[in-house]
Amino acid sequence: MAINWYPGHMHKTRKLITESLNQTDVIIEILDARIPSSSRNPLIEELVQGKKRIIVINKSDLADPVITRKWTNFFNTQPGITAVSMASTTDKNPGRIVNMCRDMCRNEVWFTRRPVRAMIAGIPNVGKSTLINKIVGKKKADVSNKPAVTKRFQRVSISKGFELIDTPGVLWPKFEDQTVGYKLAILGSIRDSILDMEDIARFAYIYMEEYYGERLKTRFKIDNLPVEPQEGITLLGKKRGFLLKGGTIDYDRSCRLLIQEIRDGKLGTVSLDDVPGDVPEGSNTF
Repeated sequence: MAINWYPGHMHKTRKLITESLNQTDVIIEILDARIPSSSRNPLIEELVQGKKRIIVINKSDLADPVITRKWTNFFNTQPGITAVSMASTTDKNPGRIVNMCRDMCRNEVWFTRRPVRAMIAGIPNVGKSTLINKIVGKKKADVSNKPAVTKRFQRVSISKGFELIDTPGVLWPKFEDQTVGYKLAILGSIRDSILDMEDIARFAYIYMEEYYGERLKTRFKIDNLPVEPQEGITLLGKKRGFLLKGGTIDYDRSCRLLIQEIRDGKLGTVSLDDVPGDVPEGSNTF
């Protein structure tokens, strides 16, 4: 079943990105390191063909470092793409993105006459505004851990030689692969109201139990982890004391707990997307 999701401002964003491309020298696409494939918008891929491109695999501090390195290497093998991983909230050298953009354009005939113009694009909640604020050194862009906060284009002059264009997070009209929708929902890139929270939590539990089961055992002090997701989620709630009147477990609250624990990194570094051609793996160390 395809998941439909396409607010009006996202349609407008696509149009504005298209109109602004002829004034853009470099596209900086931001991905979530925990889901580099699922957070990659095929619409952006379609629109920016032929442009110089940098892929920033952001929030790497929350993702499995082994898998992130594999993703970085994978993207660097793709024609016309330079990829780098970073954690924009803590990175001590965000200016390297500016230097990368300028190096890409150094041989252009206009290079000494005008600034390099780079457009930052990506889906909601991947850290675009945080990265801009790090590069600028002060708050210029709206920042939130909720999707669809930036709803306008913002042009930020970094120096005489460099300009950034911030764009609102934009998703594609529908997710043909339902697992992509679940992964985006787990990490908060689409609003919690779009999908059923219980379905999201069940998907999350199944993945975590298979690849990061030791994390769940350690975090919730569980000796034997149930394979069945409803039973497992109920046990998590029991361990946290989420009781309703009559002694039953608050299952809804337990579902939200699991999702929030993943989002906040409380279960350690987690990666939900496998690198193409690679054997799925998960680290059981924090």
